[in-house]
Amino acid sequence: MKKTILLTGATGYLGSFLAKALIAQGHKLIILKRKNSSLFRISSIIPMAIVYNIENLDYSILFTAHGKINAIIHTATCYGRNGEIPSEVFEANSGFPLRLMDAAKAAGVGTFINTDTVLDKYLSLYSLSKSQLVEWGKFFCNHNKMFFINMRLEHFYGPGDTDSKFTTHVMNNCLRNVPELKLTLGEQRRDFVYIEDVVSAYLIVLAKIEEFQDFFNEFHVGSGVAISIRDFVEKVHHITASQTRLAFGAVPYRTGEVMNSNANIESLLKLGWFCKTNLDQGLKLVMEGYKQ
Repeated sequence: MKKTILLTGATGYLGSFLAKALIAQGHKLIILKRKNSSLFRISSIIPMAIVYNIENLDYSILFTAHGKINAIIHTATCYGRNGEIPSEVFEANSGFPLRLMDAAKAAGVGTFINTDTVLDKYLSLYSLSKSQLVEWGKFFCNHNKMFFINMRLEHFYGPGDTDSKFTTHVMNNCLRNVPELKLTLGEQRRDFVYIEDVVSAYLIVLAKIEEFQDFFNEFHVGSGVAISIRDFVEKVHHITASQTRLAFGAVPYRTGEVMNSNANIESLLKLGWFCKTNLDQGLKLVMEGYKQ
């Protein structure tokens, strides 16, 4: 069934993959973006989408000009890595999507699909503000009978991601053969999931919403397999044939560091989803992307 989807964060990494996949499936796509956002990731689909800038946006026009909007997929986020103060991070990750939910409720939109993190809520401003939005989502479910679907993402990766992401940072430095890469001891275990498997999880949830019994639903999105950070880095080091010295233990663990993160994908499996790309396959695809 073709739907009208409102997507935030379409100019980002995850959002751009989702935008292209939604267009490919024939959905009508409305994109919310910042006025100064770069469109390089989605330039090929801009002519097929409806685009609004969020600055001074009139929500009453947004929710009435293009027929009924079936669902909102929210991927926009602020990681707080560019010197943002707490109120700015809160506004981006809690305030803005909360206003969007308010307007969606008034317009009769029945579904809000949220992008969440598996990080401990007190680890950073980013994780705290994301957890606060989930609490608001639960409130909306209970009082407004709106479906709030929470997608808790493990560490996704893929070709063309930004260097601020750990996976890309490690890959880029190994490829560049930097003299030394400073790391923690690497005992933390992480679930690394390929970007196309993440996108397919969103698509199957979107397709199955009518079957959900509860207004609040949460899905852990990962491969279901965790490996240590050390094993991951050494695997990348081997695949890239890098000469970089891996300085494990040079960086201390963060306060509140999660030592084991592994997605319980049972709920997604019940929907018919499965992870198609294992870590070795995914890293090879990333390497092919670099060569291209």
